[in-house]
Amino acid sequence: MTFVETLTFCFVGALLGFRTCSQAAVSQTNEGAPIGHSVSGHMNVLFIVIDDLRTTLGCYEDPLVKSPNIDQLASRSTRFQNAFAQQALCAPSRTSFLTSRRPDTTRLYDVGSYWRNHAGNYSTLPQYFKMNGYTTMSVGKVFHPGIASNHSDDYPYSWSMVPYHPSTEEYENRKTCKGKDGQLHANLVCPVNVTEVPEGTLPDIQSTEEAIRLLKSVQNSTEPFFLAVGYHKPHIPFRYPQEFLKLYPMENITLAPDPDIPKRLPSVAYNPWTDIRKREDVQALNISFPYGPIPKEFQLLIRQSYFASVSYMDSQVGKVLSSLDALGLANNTIVVFTSDHGWSLGEHGEWAKYSNFDVATNVPLLMYVPGLTSSFLKAGEQRFPFIDPFHLPQRQINRGLKTNIVVELVDMFPTLCELAGLAVPQACPEPSFDVELCTQGKSIAKLLHPDAVDQDNEAIAYSQYPRPADLPQENSDLPELEDIKVMGYSIRSSNYRYTLWVAFNPSNFTSDFQNVHGGELYLLQSDPREDNNLYSNHTFADVNKTLFTKYIKRP
Repeated sequence: MTFVETLTFCFVGALLGFRTCSQAAVSQTNEGAPIGHSVSGHMNVLFIVIDDLRTTLGCYEDPLVKSPNIDQLASRSTRFQNAFAQQALCAPSRTSFLTSRRPDTTRLYDVGSYWRNHAGNYSTLPQYFKMNGYTTMSVGKVFHPGIASNHSDDYPYSWSMVPYHPSTEEYENRKTCKGKDGQLHANLVCPVNVTEVPEGTLPDIQSTEEAIRLLKSVQNSTEPFFLAVGYHKPHIPFRYPQEFLKLYPMENITLAPDPDIPKRLPSVAYNPWTDIRKREDVQALNISFPYGPIPKEFQLLIRQSYFASVSYMDSQVGKVLSSLDALGLANNTIVVFTSDHGWSLGEHGEWAKYSNFDVATNVPLLMYVPGLTSSFLKAGEQRFPFIDPFHLPQRQINRGLKTNIVVELVDMFPTLCELAGLAVPQACPEPSFDVELCTQGKSIAKLLHPDAVDQDNEAIAYSQYPRPADLPQENSDLPELEDIKVMGYSIRSSNYRYTLWVAFNPSNFTSDFQNVHGGELYLLQSDPREDNNLYSNHTFADVNKTLFTKYIKRP
C-alpha cells in the first residue's frame, strides 16, 4: 500500500467513523514496518501535556526560542495554529479537556473540588480508552493534583496503575535557588546546578526516565497503551538546569512588544499576577499593587528564564519521542502534544495566566498520526532522532502540515477516539450533569488531512475566567468558588475576540448576562495583539449586539 493510498484510506475511514485508520496501519505494518501493534489493531497513544506553555516555539514561528525536538514532531504532525483552552488555569483546564466538558459543566473554576463529587460522574479521556481495552498510564502532572483529582489523579477510574509523580516535586517551591548572597531562596528565576539540588535531579528529568521505562514495559504487549506524560516546566518557579541559559544571551532578549496596560481595558479584566509577587526575588523589587510595573531589567530576566525553561522541557520531550524509534513504536503510536494554557510575558502589563487574552488561552496543539500526517517508516528509518539544542543541525526542519481553523481543547477527547478507531462519544445534551459519557467538543480528525479546508470563519472557541470583584485585589487571579462575583465569557474566532464580564452567583452557578460589568472587542486582523478595545466604540454597537445574540450565551 502506497502512502497516498494509506492516507486516503485513513481519512475516508475516519470520516465514516470506522476503525480503518488503525487497520490501515496494521496492513502497512504487515508489509514490513516495525512490529508493535496490539492484537486489536488499535494504535497506541502518547499524550504529552505541558504546564503553562504558550505558542512560544520554533514551529509556531517564534524567531528566538530553540525547541528543535518539538519542531521535529511538528514537521511530522498537523499543527493547529488557533487552539484554545477553556480556562487559563491548570485545574479547570485539565479537568475540562480530560472530560471534554466546559468549566460551567465541571463547575470547577478554582482548584477546590473534584468533578465526580461536585458536578457529575463524567468519564475521562483515559478512562474511556481503559474501558476499550487500553493499558492507561500517567506520569507527572496530567490531572491537576490535590482535591481537583481526588488526591489520586482520578485513579483507579482513569488509570490501569497508580500514577507516577517525581519524588523531587516536593522541592519545587522550597528554598533551593542560590542567590547572589550565597544563600538559598524561593525565587521566581531559579537556574540551578542539578548536581547541587536535592536528590541530584529535577522532576521533569525523573518523568522522562519513568515514561521511557513504561514504554519499554509495554513494548511487546498485546494490548494497546495510552501513556500520558505531563511536564512541569515552564511553570513557575523557573527552576531548570543552568546550562540552558547559554541558549539565550541577554543581548538577544527583548521586552514584550506591548508592555503597557491597554487604555480601554476594563479593570475587571486585569490580572495582578499575585503568584509572581510572592517569590522572594520579586518581593525584593517592592512593586506597587496592583498595576506597578516590574522593572525592565527584571522583565528581561523573566523572559530569558521562561525561554530557557521551554528549551529544557523540549529536550525532555525529545528523549521520550526518540524512545519511540528505539522501541519500534513510531509507526503505531499517535502522539498528541499540547499545553493546559498559555502564559503572559509582560503583554498588556500582565504576567502569568489568569486572563482571557490570546497569550493566556492560545496553546500549541500538535497531532501526529502514522500514515496520516506522515508516511510510515521503513525498516532502519528514524522518525524522532533526539536533537541536542546546544548542537543544532544545519538543516532546516520543515514545519509540517498546519491548519488555521479555530479549535478547542475539549475537541481532543472525541478526536483521539476517532483517530484510534473507538466510537466517538455523543454530543452532550443541555444540561448534561447526569450523562456520564458525552462531549462538549467535536472531532477535528478531518483537519489532519493534507487537503482539509483551512478556513472556517464560523469556528468559535469559548474561554472564561472568574473574578471576585470589578477592581483588582489580592485574590483576583485565583478566587475561591464562594468568592466569585463576576465571570468573563470570551469567544474567539479567526477575526475577533469578544469578551463579556457578567454577574455570577456561585451558590447556584448561574450567570446574569443582563448584568454586564465590562466588555472587550478586538478586531484581530488590524489588532492581533488585542491592545485596542472597541467594545465601547459606537461604530461597533451592532457588532457587539450580534455577537452577544449569536454566541455569548453559554455554549
